[in-house]
Amino acid sequence: MHQVLVYADSLSWGIIPDTRERFNFNQRWPGVMELELGGSVRVIEDCLNGRRTAWDDPFKPGRNGLVGLEQRIEVNSPLSLVVVLLGTNDFQSMHQHNAWHSAQGVASIIGAIRNAPIEPGMPSPAILIVSPPPIQQAKGNIAPKFEGAETKAVGLSAAIKQVALDNNCHFFEAGSATSTSKVDGVHLDEEQHLALGKALAKVVGELLSKL
Repeated sequence: MHQVLVYADSLSWGIIPDTRERFNFNQRWPGVMELELGGSVRVIEDCLNGRRTAWDDPFKPGRNGLVGLEQRIEVNSPLSLVVVLLGTNDFQSMHQHNAWHSAQGVASIIGAIRNAPIEPGMPSPAILIVSPPPIQQAKGNIAPKFEGAETKAVGLSAAIKQVALDNNCHFFEAGSATSTSKVDGVHLDEEQHLALGKALAKVVGELLSKL
């Protein structure tokens, strides 16, 4: 059985837009993907609300995606694949990052995965980089947190794709399968999780069949 680690943020944790509640495993996209793959894959979720690629949250500890990542790979090995879907939180209002900055954060994540101290003889996992769907103007409770994010994040998918290519990683554009929620402009509704999970099941299934 293949083990796949999903390393991501609240879009994958499954927060229900404009609430602090969470979709069930079979409703959020990692669970949809596992079910679509028919029992041949174990999906391990490591998804943290507010996780950045390579920066700290000034208000909450532990949101820097680089911190502890190598140990997360070690803990969950052997892994066939790591799916990384990060970037959205790099554009919270307390940061002045652009798409290039966030993509460089993704590059740092790739480096940490490949430098993980896994046991001798265990495989270094393949990496699938997923660019988040484009941020819309944030609404509801998270509007102040993501004010201006839709402008700062312009070009993010293309920048992340280039980083994936430069680092010999697989790439998928989440925006090709779904938009973000109309409720809050940032997260995913249940039907959007379903669409993304089904799309990624096809991509991951093909990748794993070649390993």
